[in-house]
Amino acid sequence: MKRILLTGAGGTAGINFVDSLMLSGGAKKYSIVGTDISKWHIELSPVKRKYVVPRCTEPGYIDALKKIIKRERIDLVHPQPDIEVAVIGKHRDELPARTFLPADRTIEVFQDKVLTQKAMKAAGVPVPSSFKIDGPEDIARALSELAPNGETVWLRATKGFGSRAALPVKTAEQAESWIKYWSEMRGIGWGEFMISEFLSGPEYAFQSVWKDGEMVVSAARQRLEYLFGNITPSGQTSTPSVAVSVENEEVNRIASSAILSVDKKATGIFCADMKTSPDGTVKLTEINIGRFFTTSNFFAYCGVNMPKIYVSLAFGEKVPKLPRVNAVKKGMYWIRSVDRKPVLIKEGKWTSSKMGV
Repeated sequence: MKRILLTGAGGTAGINFVDSLMLSGGAKKYSIVGTDISKWHIELSPVKRKYVVPRCTEPGYIDALKKIIKRERIDLVHPQPDIEVAVIGKHRDELPARTFLPADRTIEVFQDKVLTQKAMKAAGVPVPSSFKIDGPEDIARALSELAPNGETVWLRATKGFGSRAALPVKTAEQAESWIKYWSEMRGIGWGEFMISEFLSGPEYAFQSVWKDGEMVVSAARQRLEYLFGNITPSGQTSTPSVAVSVENEEVNRIASSAILSVDKKATGIFCADMKTSPDGTVKLTEINIGRFFTTSNFFAYCGVNMPKIYVSLAFGEKVPKLPRVNAVKKGMYWIRSVDRKPVLIKEGKWTSSKMGV
């Protein structure tokens, strides 16, 4: 039995990681121990052994993990939150258990959207035109180049996930007020924001697992609706309430090129976000590295269990032969909401009937 330590176990992404591993008799194959910084959220986790730990930015975090690893005889550590991916990556050699994470420099580049932009431009990977915002003068410059006729632009934090601090804006006053608000209320200010061209077309999410520069398996989906998107200022959260699997060769090519342009020996989990410009061009917006998308169990229920494949690779085991791209066939819908079990529906197999005009 493989003994796995999962950090961020009380979050939805951690819960869905466990759900994936528990499919097809996983309870006999895996013993999963969970950690979280919240004594409340950890209660949501389905794992039996649970620990509350300090924030990974606080003293004592790594020592706490070491104690848990020894006490629970952990074989593999899987960090799910972005910030813990970075910290555990830097301390991986100190932990008495294996990890299966990308290189530290790769994590650093892909967790910073400004560094990602620079790397992608150098590699010829299509990305939205963007400007780092160090002060009010950068807002004016960005708007003059990206929106000379008052078009909408996309303002967001340079680090984080889930559309963190994101807002569509049209004027310098809107952008400056938003940055000031976040600076005063949340401690995120000048130098930590960027303005990009607004991409209004379809949004894609590409999830993949790699080993030594070879992509083992991948699949893509399109986000159709967002959880709480109707009540957020930006209209989206990057966490879908409705998603559908797609087969899009442009998405596959862009994601693969982006990953290999930064790390020729890519190893671990790489999840790419892309969105389409009004002229139909698909552009890379970010890569989430070292951890799965929140809905990792979507593809698992479609028969492509990437968390299981990831764990097997971490232990040096052979994995089932699957397509490197388009492993999940198009037209599978994953519909989810708060306090509801997700529903998997194949295109054309709807249980409802349409009435009226």
